[in-house]
Amino acid sequence: MKKTTVALGAILAVMGPLSASAQEVTLRLSHWVPPTISPATKGINPWAESVMEASEGRIAIQIFPAQQLGRAPDHYDMAVQGIVDLSYVNPGYTAGRFPIYGLTEVPFMADDSVGAAQAIHEWYMAYGAEAEMSDVKLCFVHPHGPGAMHSQEDILNPGDVAGKNVRPAHATMARFISLLGGGPVQVPAPEVREALSKGTAEAVTFPWGAMYDFKLTDEVQVHLDMPFYLSSQVMVMNKTSYENLSDANKAVIDDHCTPEWSKTVAAGWLEDDMAARDQLMADESQRFNTPSEADVAAWREAAAPLIDEWKETVAAKGGDADAILAAFEAALEKFDAKY
Repeated sequence: MKKTTVALGAILAVMGPLSASAQEVTLRLSHWVPPTISPATKGINPWAESVMEASEGRIAIQIFPAQQLGRAPDHYDMAVQGIVDLSYVNPGYTAGRFPIYGLTEVPFMADDSVGAAQAIHEWYMAYGAEAEMSDVKLCFVHPHGPGAMHSQEDILNPGDVAGKNVRPAHATMARFISLLGGGPVQVPAPEVREALSKGTAEAVTFPWGAMYDFKLTDEVQVHLDMPFYLSSQVMVMNKTSYENLSDANKAVIDDHCTPEWSKTVAAGWLEDDMAARDQLMADESQRFNTPSEADVAAWREAAAPLIDEWKETVAAKGGDADAILAAFEAALEKFDAKY
């Protein structure tokens, strides 16, 4: 099948056509989401456009969306191996590989994705990036708005998950579903609709916008209206690709690999997620359940073992789990994002 690419509009719309000689380097950026949805249009694309504009034409970025160059779980290795220069990675798609980062996946840690983006970026660069992602350059952190549980039948409290097959957002959520007596159905986001339509899964943990992005409104019509979890993607760069840049171009990349840029890309996604939630609430075919205080307490209590397991995993690899956890909570507090 012939592969197509998305020609980013920044070179054309912002700067006008550039000659090949003006482009000192062309970077290949791969991601796995459809090119028309918010993570791309409000996050990845504007970031790439800004890089190209700031470089005054020295850097061009060629984007390959929608798993054109590889499946979603392969994207970290694609960057490490130099298959691509830039890669959009969901660390939770590779269970156990990034144990420190896994703390960001624990339910009920954060209730604001924009503040959390800054918090995660600062915290992880200090406490985890060198230990877990030293073979790439981390550029930005990209969480969606706090995700929810979407199901075909009512799920109000932890006990309602027992016996149900649920597509989890990432490895930590998969473990949570297992703890609750459910069956995790682990497929990448682009394959969720098929899993639901075939009956392989009966529920999904997803951000609000994904209900429309992946055309799920006919598959799951019941929504638990609470900030359940985050799935926080990262943009990473092949180290050799970075080192081969001129000093001027390195400076451009460095200026775009900051907590402030994490905040910027997260803000666009949150805006679309909240608009999708409002749209769902206005749709009479959809049903929203608001958990009681007792239900919320039960959910949080049910998730407590995930923290204990996370600590054990990090400690087994030589990390100071208590200090890392305290630093993460402090970062969330700093950016007003702690649940």
